[in-house]
Order: sequence, then structure tokens, then C-alpha cells
Amino acid sequence: MTLAFLAVVLGLALLVWSADRFVEGSVSIARSFGMPPLLIGMVLVGFGTSAPEMVVSALAASQGNPGLALGNAYGSNIANIALILGLTALISPIAVHSQVLKKELPILAAITALAAFQVWDGEVSRLDAIVLLMVFAGLMGWSIWQGMRKKVDALGSEIEHELEAHVMPLRWAVFWFVAGLVALIASSRMLVWGAVEIARGFGVSDLIIGLTIVAVGTSLPELASSIIATRKGEHEITLGNVIGSNMFNTLAVVGIAGTITPVAAGPEVFNRDIVVMSALTVSLFIIGYGFGGAGRINRPAGTALLACYIGYTTYLVISVFG
Repeated sequence: MTLAFLAVVLGLALLVWSADRFVEGSVSIARSFGMPPLLIGMVLVGFGTSAPEMVVSALAASQGNPGLALGNAYGSNIANIALILGLTALISPIAVHSQVLKKELPILAAITALAAFQVWDGEVSRLDAIVLLMVFAGLMGWSIWQGMRKKVDALGSEIEHELEAHVMPLRWAVFWFVAGLVALIASSRMLVWGAVEIARGFGVSDLIIGLTIVAVGTSLPELASSIIATRKGEHEITLGNVIGSNMFNTLAVVGIAGTITPVAAGPEVFNRDIVVMSALTVSLFIIGYGFGGAGRINRPAGTALLACYIGYTTYLVISVFG
């Protein structure tokens, strides 16, 4: 058991480091070839920050632990909204001016509704997974079209400012891209093994481990980048990280896992996890959209979000050990 805990701790630490290097390398390569800043932010950064969830869930599904994959995806979505946005809003209220992000909020709500519909029957089948990946492909096409347009947008301006502040030679960008990807896969294997062993040792489901330890761990890149961006006043990047990551998790992470093997989803997944994820997504849409003006996640809202995450996690712990 000690070795399993050590594998989880080291795996998470290496996962965060490798994801950061992978994102930096891929973004610098894209910038070297003239990719527009908004496209980099919407596609590459979103993909990169969700890379830990993708690799961990794919490995978990391929090794016969689909519950870990599902818990990782939905648990990360809950952590992204309630934990990450809650903490960052306490540091500095998050203002939303980007029209691109305002278009993405209702899309995220629709994607969450699709996830709830698929889980209703107790399984994410291969057909369900293929539908998710098809929607994901369509969303990526829309994101590329949005990113290629030359309109001035608050999100694009903030991303361009960040890119100018982190210039990297192409050879180093390629090196960190490859090194980050290799380390990402290795750390994910370590994390999945440790998480499964802990679940077996305590006699709990891999779903619970995925919803808690693994979900928080794979969300650490989003937490770090969001806090840094918020302290710089780059609120659009903060919210963009969360929206993009949740879309990737719901569509690509679950879609990849479900394509590898059908994922069983017990009644508790819909009655507990999907309900919480949906409620948080709706609240984010209402708060962030800012009907008639700029959206704003203030400190009271951040406190409420953080309280929701603490309450949800406490309920999970009590349900297992209570």
C-alpha cells in the first residue's frame, strides 16, 4: 500500500510537470508556424491542459478500470468549476468580456446535457462514445474557424500577451514537446497503477478514486495556470481554461475511454455526480454569461462554489467510510 501511495504522489507530481512542458512546447511550435493566438488558446491550450485526463482515462479503460476513467472525467469537471474557479475568484473576481467564451458557455451546457442523457441508461456504450467523439470533432472544427478569424477579442489579446512573454526557440520547443509527452504517458501509467491498488486496498470502487484523488490531481495544471492568470488580471484565460477543459473531458476523455471499452455507470453516477456537474455548469452559465452586460464571478460566488466542492467531497468520503 505504501508503494501505491508513493506511486500516486510521484505520478501526480510528474503528471503536472510533464503537462506543463507539453503545453509550452506545443504552443511554441504553433506560434513559430504563425498560428493565430486565439486558435492556440482555444485548441492547443485546451487540449494540452486536458492531456492528463485523456491519457489517464485511456490507460484506465484499456487496463479494465473504466470506472476510474469516468470518475476522472466527471470529477475533473466538478473540480474545475467548483474548486478552481472558486479559489481563483476568491483571489480576484473574474470578469468575462470575451464574446467567444460567451458563445462557449451555452455549448458547454448542451454538452453536459448530452452526457446526462447518455448516462441515464447506466452505460456509456461504444455508440455513445462515437457520438461524443463526433461532437468533439465538430466542436474542434468550429473552434478552428473561430480562431482563424482576425476579429479582436479579449481572450485573443490576453493569449497574445502571454505568448509574447514566453518566447522559446523552436529546437527547445520540439524537445519539450517530445519530453513532455513521454513523461505524461509514463506518469499516467504510474498514477493509474497506484490509484487502482489504493482502491483495492481500501475496498472502494475505482469510480470514487477517480472522482477524488485522480480528478484533483489531473486538474492541477488547470488550477496552477488559472491562479497565475488571475493574479495577472487575465480573467479570460482563467475561464477559458475551465470551459475548454470541461468540453474536452466530457467529449474526448469519456469518448476515448468508451471507444476502448463500454463504461458502466451505476445509478449513483447519474443521481449524484451528473446532477452536481450539471448544477455547477448551469450556475457557471448564469453567472458567467452576464445577460445584458459583462459576466462576473465575484468573491461571494467563488465562496459558494468552493463550499459546493467541499460539501460534495465530504459526501463522497462519508459514503465510503461513514
